[in-house]
Amino acid sequence: MEVILLERIEKLGQMGDVVNVKPGFARNYLLPQKKAVTATDGNRKQFEAKRAQLEAQNLERRSEAQKIASKVEGLFVTMIRQAGDAGQLYGSVNARDIASAVTEAGFTIERRQVNLDQPIKTIGLTPIRVALHPEVYVTITANVARSAEEAEIQVKTGAAVLRTDGEPAEDVIEQGTAPAEPQDDAAADAKAG
Repeated sequence: MEVILLERIEKLGQMGDVVNVKPGFARNYLLPQKKAVTATDGNRKQFEAKRAQLEAQNLERRSEAQKIASKVEGLFVTMIRQAGDAGQLYGSVNARDIASAVTEAGFTIERRQVNLDQPIKTIGLTPIRVALHPEVYVTITANVARSAEEAEIQVKTGAAVLRTDGEPAEDVIEQGTAPAEPQDDAAADAKAG
Protein backbone atom coordinates (compact mmCIF):
# COMPACT_ATOMS: atom_id res chain seq x y z
CA MET A 1 0.00 0.00 0.00
CA GLU A 2 1.43 3.38 -0.98
CA VAL A 3 1.24 6.27 1.48
CA ILE A 4 2.51 9.85 1.63
CA LEU A 5 4.42 10.54 4.84
CA LEU A 6 3.30 13.64 6.74
CA GLU A 7 6.36 13.56 9.03
CA ARG A 8 9.73 11.85 9.22
CA ILE A 9 9.45 8.20 10.23
CA GLU A 10 12.68 6.51 11.30
CA LYS A 11 13.72 3.69 8.96
CA LEU A 12 10.92 4.61 6.54
CA GLY A 13 11.40 8.08 5.04
CA GLN A 14 11.14 11.87 5.22
CA MET A 15 8.09 14.11 5.08
CA GLY A 16 6.55 14.05 1.62
CA ASP A 17 8.05 10.71 0.57
CA VAL A 18 5.73 8.25 -1.11
CA VAL A 19 6.56 4.86 0.36
CA ASN A 20 5.19 1.37 -0.03
CA VAL A 21 4.25 -0.21 3.33
CA LYS A 22 2.31 -3.24 4.43
CA PRO A 23 -1.45 -2.58 4.59
CA GLY A 24 -1.67 -3.47 8.29
CA PHE A 25 1.10 -1.01 9.23
CA ALA A 26 -0.69 1.74 7.31
CA ARG A 27 -4.16 0.88 8.64
CA ASN A 28 -3.17 0.33 12.26
CA TYR A 29 -0.41 2.88 12.83
CA LEU A 30 0.37 5.44 10.12
CA LEU A 31 -3.17 6.48 9.16
CA PRO A 32 -4.78 6.60 12.65
CA GLN A 33 -1.76 8.49 14.09
CA LYS A 34 -2.00 10.96 11.15
CA LYS A 35 1.59 10.27 10.23
CA ALA A 36 0.63 9.48 6.62
CA VAL A 37 -2.22 9.60 4.09
CA THR A 38 -2.99 7.15 1.30
CA ALA A 39 -1.23 8.00 -1.95
CA THR A 40 -4.20 8.94 -4.15
CA ASP A 41 -4.12 11.70 -6.76
CA GLY A 42 -6.38 13.89 -4.60
CA ASN A 43 -4.20 13.43 -1.51
CA ARG A 44 -1.03 14.18 -3.52
CA LYS A 45 -2.48 17.49 -4.73
CA GLN A 46 -3.74 18.33 -1.23
CA PHE A 47 -0.34 17.51 0.28
CA GLU A 48 1.52 19.68 -2.24
CA ALA A 49 -0.86 22.57 -1.48
CA LYS A 50 -0.20 22.23 2.27
CA ARG A 51 3.49 21.24 2.02
CA ALA A 52 4.91 24.65 3.01
CA GLN A 53 2.55 24.88 6.00
CA LEU A 54 3.41 21.33 7.15
CA GLU A 55 7.15 21.99 6.81
CA ALA A 56 6.84 25.22 8.82
CA GLN A 57 4.93 23.40 11.60
CA ASN A 58 7.53 20.64 11.59
CA LEU A 59 10.38 23.17 11.83
CA GLU A 60 8.67 24.92 14.77
CA ARG A 61 8.08 21.64 16.65
CA ARG A 62 11.67 20.57 15.97
CA SER A 63 13.12 23.83 17.34
CA GLU A 64 10.99 23.47 20.50
CA ALA A 65 12.17 19.87 20.88
CA GLN A 66 15.81 20.96 20.49
CA LYS A 67 15.39 23.50 23.29
CA ILE A 68 13.98 20.81 25.56
CA ALA A 69 16.68 18.38 24.43
CA SER A 70 19.42 20.66 25.71
CA LYS A 71 17.84 20.49 29.19
CA VAL A 72 17.01 16.77 29.16
CA GLU A 73 20.25 15.41 27.64
CA GLY A 74 22.17 13.36 30.19
CA LEU A 75 19.33 13.29 32.73
CA PHE A 76 19.61 10.58 35.41
CA VAL A 77 16.34 9.09 36.64
CA THR A 78 16.46 6.84 39.69
CA MET A 79 14.09 3.93 40.14
CA ILE A 80 14.06 1.94 43.35
CA ARG A 81 13.12 -1.71 42.81
CA GLN A 82 13.42 -4.96 44.72
CA ALA A 83 16.16 -7.25 43.45
CA GLY A 84 18.08 -10.36 44.40
CA ASP A 85 21.68 -10.39 45.58
CA ALA A 86 22.96 -11.01 42.04
CA GLY A 87 21.19 -7.86 40.80
CA GLN A 88 18.26 -9.56 39.06
CA LEU A 89 15.04 -7.54 39.53
CA TYR A 90 11.92 -9.21 40.90
CA GLY A 91 10.02 -7.45 38.13
CA SER A 92 11.19 -5.16 35.38
CA VAL A 93 11.41 -1.51 34.41
CA ASN A 94 9.50 -0.71 31.22
CA ALA A 95 8.92 2.35 29.03
CA ARG A 96 5.94 3.47 31.14
CA ASP A 97 8.09 3.48 34.30
CA ILE A 98 10.79 5.52 32.59
CA ALA A 99 8.28 8.01 31.19
CA SER A 100 6.81 8.43 34.68
CA ALA A 101 10.24 9.02 36.21
CA VAL A 102 11.16 11.62 33.56
CA THR A 103 7.80 13.35 34.11
CA GLU A 104 8.51 13.44 37.86
CA ALA A 105 11.87 15.03 37.04
CA GLY A 106 9.97 17.90 35.39
CA PHE A 107 9.91 16.99 31.68
CA THR A 108 6.67 15.66 30.22
CA ILE A 109 7.14 12.76 27.84
CA GLU A 110 4.89 9.90 26.78
CA ARG A 111 5.56 6.19 26.97
CA ARG A 112 5.74 5.89 23.18
CA GLN A 113 8.63 8.38 23.07
CA VAL A 114 10.86 6.02 25.08
CA ASN A 115 12.84 3.72 22.77
CA LEU A 116 13.36 0.63 24.90
CA ASP A 117 13.89 -2.61 22.99
CA GLN A 118 13.24 -4.80 26.01
CA PRO A 119 12.45 -4.16 29.68
CA ILE A 120 15.30 -3.60 32.11
CA LYS A 121 15.65 -6.65 34.35
CA THR A 122 18.85 -5.94 36.30
CA ILE A 123 20.07 -3.20 38.59
CA GLY A 124 22.60 -0.72 37.27
CA LEU A 125 22.87 2.25 34.91
CA THR A 126 21.15 1.85 31.54
CA PRO A 127 21.30 4.44 28.72
CA ILE A 128 17.90 5.00 27.11
CA ARG A 129 17.07 6.82 23.89
CA VAL A 130 14.09 9.19 24.01
CA ALA A 131 12.49 10.70 20.89
CA LEU A 132 11.36 14.25 21.62
CA HIS A 133 10.57 14.76 17.93
CA PRO A 134 10.96 12.47 14.90
CA GLU A 135 14.28 14.24 14.21
CA VAL A 136 15.44 14.99 17.80
CA TYR A 137 16.68 12.25 20.14
CA VAL A 138 18.29 12.48 23.57
CA THR A 139 19.91 9.91 25.81
CA ILE A 140 18.93 9.66 29.45
CA THR A 141 20.23 7.20 32.02
CA ALA A 142 17.99 4.98 34.12
CA ASN A 143 19.58 4.26 37.48
CA VAL A 144 17.87 1.12 38.81
CA ALA A 145 18.83 0.30 42.40
CA ARG A 146 17.54 -1.37 45.56
CA SER A 147 17.77 1.81 47.66
CA ALA A 148 18.58 5.50 47.37
CA GLU A 149 22.01 4.85 48.91
CA GLU A 150 22.82 2.24 46.27
CA ALA A 151 21.64 4.62 43.55
CA GLU A 152 24.11 7.26 44.78
CA ILE A 153 26.95 4.72 44.86
CA GLN A 154 26.10 3.56 41.31
CA VAL A 155 26.23 7.14 40.01
CA LYS A 156 29.61 7.75 41.68
CA THR A 157 31.22 4.50 40.55
CA GLY A 158 29.38 4.01 37.26
CA ALA A 159 28.81 0.33 38.05
CA ALA A 160 26.05 -1.77 39.54
CA VAL A 161 26.21 -2.54 43.24
CA LEU A 162 26.13 -6.30 43.63
CA ARG A 163 26.07 -8.17 46.92
CA THR A 164 28.29 -11.19 47.42
CA ASP A 165 28.55 -13.64 50.30
CA GLY A 166 25.84 -11.83 52.26
CA GLU A 167 27.98 -8.71 52.77
CA PRO A 168 26.30 -5.31 52.63
CA ALA A 169 26.65 -3.72 49.20
CA GLU A 170 28.41 -0.63 50.60
CA ASP A 171 31.24 -2.77 52.03
CA VAL A 172 31.85 -4.43 48.67
CA ILE A 173 32.09 -1.08 46.86
CA GLU A 174 34.23 0.67 49.48
CA GLN A 175 36.73 -2.17 49.77
CA GLY A 176 36.85 -2.86 46.07
CA THR A 177 37.76 -6.52 46.69
CA ALA A 178 36.83 -9.25 49.10
CA PRO A 179 38.75 -9.35 52.39
CA ALA A 180 42.04 -11.29 52.30
CA GLU A 181 41.92 -14.90 53.39
CA PRO A 182 44.00 -15.67 56.50
CA GLN A 183 46.90 -17.94 55.62
CA ASP A 184 48.61 -20.44 57.82
CA ASP A 185 52.37 -20.16 58.37
CA ALA A 186 53.22 -23.20 56.21
CA ALA A 187 51.46 -21.72 53.17
CA ALA A 188 53.18 -18.35 53.73
CA ASP A 189 56.61 -20.08 53.94
CA ALA A 190 55.91 -22.03 50.75
CA LYS A 191 55.09 -18.82 48.84
CA ALA A 192 58.15 -17.01 50.20
CA GLY A 193 60.59 -19.83 49.46
